[in-house]
Formats: sequence, C-alpha cells, structure tokens
Amino acid sequence: MAPGHYFWAIFYFACLCSASLANNAKVNFREKEKKILDQILGAGKYDARIRPSGINGTDLEATQVFVNMFLRSISKIDDYKMEYSVQLTFREQWLDERLKFDDIGGRLKYLTLTEANRVWMPDLFFSNEKEGHFHNIIMPNVYIRIFPYGSVLYSIRISLTLACPMNLKLYPLDRQVCSLRMASYGWTTADLVFLWKEGDPVQVVKNLHLPRFTLEKFLTDYCNSKTNTGEYSCLKVDLLFKREFSYYLIQIYIPCCMLVIVSWVSFWLDQGAVPARVSLGVTTLLTMATQTSGINASLPPVSYTKAIDVWTGVCLTFVFGALLEFALVNYASRSADRAADMHRENMKKKRRELEQASLDAASDLLDTDSNATFAMKPLVRHPGDPLALEKLRQCEVHMQAPKRPNCCRSWLAKFPTRKCSRSKRIDVISRITFPLVFALFNLVYWSTYLFREEEEE
Repeated sequence: MAPGHYFWAIFYFACLCSASLANNAKVNFREKEKKILDQILGAGKYDARIRPSGINGTDLEATQVFVNMFLRSISKIDDYKMEYSVQLTFREQWLDERLKFDDIGGRLKYLTLTEANRVWMPDLFFSNEKEGHFHNIIMPNVYIRIFPYGSVLYSIRISLTLACPMNLKLYPLDRQVCSLRMASYGWTTADLVFLWKEGDPVQVVKNLHLPRFTLEKFLTDYCNSKTNTGEYSCLKVDLLFKREFSYYLIQIYIPCCMLVIVSWVSFWLDQGAVPARVSLGVTTLLTMATQTSGINASLPPVSYTKAIDVWTGVCLTFVFGALLEFALVNYASRSADRAADMHRENMKKKRRELEQASLDAASDLLDTDSNATFAMKPLVRHPGDPLALEKLRQCEVHMQAPKRPNCCRSWLAKFPTRKCSRSKRIDVISRITFPLVFALFNLVYWSTYLFREEEEE
C-alpha cells in the first residue's frame, strides 16, 4: 500500500475515536436515568400490586426479603408502662427481575427513588409496636435503590415505642429482655419470607448510653406465627438490658440503712426522755414510709413480691420495732415506779406500826411498880457459851478468801433483775439484738438475690 493510503487510514481512525469520545462526553446520565425509569416503571409495564417472582424467577416459590437494621439510639426504658423507645434505620432488600435495566457499561450503579409506592413493597409491620412515626425533617428520611440486576434496597429512618413485658421479681437487681418483632401482615410464608441478612444483620451505634441500663448483648431469631388464616413469617431481635445498680444503691439502699440505724439511737437515750424518743421514732417511721411509697410510685402494681419490697418491708419493720421497744420500756418503767411506790407505802405503814408498838411498850413500863428489879446480863461470856460460838463462826465465814470472778457472771451482772431495772435491761438487750438481726438479714438478703441474679444470667 502506498504511503499516502497509510496516512489517510490513520487520519480516518483518529477522527472516529475523537467523535466517539465527544459523543461519550455529551451523554446526560440524568436523562438516561429518566428514560430507564420510564421504561421499567411506565404505565402498563410494571404493576406494584403484584409481588416479585421467587427463587430463580419461579412464581411457585416465595419472595425472599432480607432484613437488617442500624440501631441509632434507645431513649428510655419505662418500668411503669413496660415499654421502651428506640430510633433505628430499617432496611429491606429483595429481588424483582421486572426492574432489570442496562447499566451503560457499568457506569450506572443504581437508580434512586423517594416514592415507595412506585414499586412493590413487603407488608412488614412491628407486632409489639405501641407508637411510631417517620422522620420528615428536612426531607422524608427514606430512599429506594434499584440495581441493574433487579435488586431493590429500601431504607427508612423510624422511631418506635415498643412493648416490653418485664419480670420485676429481682428489681433492682434484675435483667430485662426487650424484643423487636417484625412480621408479614397479609402475605403467608407461601408468598413472602423474611430472612436476616447474612453477616451483621443488626448494628448498634457506638457509645450507646442509657441512664439506668446497660445493653449487654442482642440476639436475632425467627418467630413465625400460625393463625387460622395461615402461617406468617416473623423476625425478632432480643435486646438484653442489665439494670445499673449503683443508682439504686445510693438512692434507696443506703438511705434506708441510715434510717434504720438512726432509729436505734433511742436505745441510748434515757428512758425518761419521752419527747425525744417519741419524736425520733415517729420521724424515722414516717420518713421510711414516705421512702417506700415513693419507690412503689415508680413501679407498676404487680401480684408478686419484688426484691425492693422485701428490703423496704424489713427496714420499715425495724423502725417500727424500735418505736414499739420504747413503748415497752416506758410500760416497764411505769410498772416499776408503781411497784416502788407501793413498797414505800408498805414500809411507811410498817414503820408507823412499829413506832406505835414502841410507844405502847414504854407506857406499859411506866405503869409498872417502881420497886421492881431487873436481872442484868453479864458483859463477858464464858467460853462454853453457845451464843459466843455462833458469833465466832460468822466471823470465820466473813473472813474467807474471795472467789475468783467469772466472765459470764460479770457480763450477766450488767442486766439487773430487779423490777425497778427491768426497763433498763430491755434497752441494753435491744442495743445488741437489733444490730445483730439486721446484719443477719443483710447477709441472707444479698446472698439470696445476688445468687439468683447469677443464675438468671
């Protein structure tokens, strides 16, 4: 071939390449997207009322919808209403072969829609939902992506208030499991099946903070339900929450212990200080009752006994027992006073009788004959005198060596047995008995409920 022909061939090829590049540079992808959407979603071409085909495009198989979610926040867990509020990004993905399109050599990755009613949607609902709403600020937080091979991704941001039945027997040493349940409303498992996305179906935002709980872990599972209209596909997420005990230790347990200990101060007050002991007992009792009613006001009325009920009930019993102890001390003291008064009256009566008898004897002596003689007893006793021997024996007894003191008798000597000291004896016994019994109760309480908490874990 002549050199001129080579030149014209190369020039022609260069012109073709430049034209092709110019045409590619002028391609409007937004216009292409519009044409593709009109092509696959145009009138008479796509019916959103008909569900997609199943596996391998067969109509006999159920449509599979893969679900995953991103847990953004948990705002509150309400013990009284037994509910919790959560905000999440919910995603569903399924295959609809009717939506396949040309990706222009891999340049068009996906199409985006903001209107969910343009394509077929699964009829999923949250079965334990109480309240819920979508987010529309600034624009509706929802999108649909259609991929070239017909896959559809639906994503929406929602806030939900969900029911969470709780078992409060170990409150506040308890753990609660709150579920998030999703099910099909109208399509049975023969037409629609929900599946968890492989890999990581549930994601939780980092540094999730709750005021009174800690999210320990979460589990995904299936919960298909059968009714008289058929079997429906269901998914669930179980969120395991552990209650933070430090808050209740500071707000409930330590104040109750302090109130019980303050009620014991009356045991060291004088039994005659009636106003002080009554005021202390009544004040601690009313404060403890107010604390108990405040705790119960934040909890639902349940038919079983909670761990906090046992604690507040026993603390209230101890405070009430301290007040009753003073009533017993006061009664014993007044009984002793009455007994002492009666004893003094009897002694005065006997003394008056003796004085009267001595006066009568003196008058009888004055009336006797003045010449009467009296026999004088000798001042010195003979050695064989039995009276002298008896006196000597008594002296020997008193001069014997003292016995060695016994510790138990010394401790028991602190508890007087005379009637006038009975009230003091009650106070001394209460100073030892009340703290010992309360310490024993704490040992049993904490060992029992902490062990039961470990068993449930």
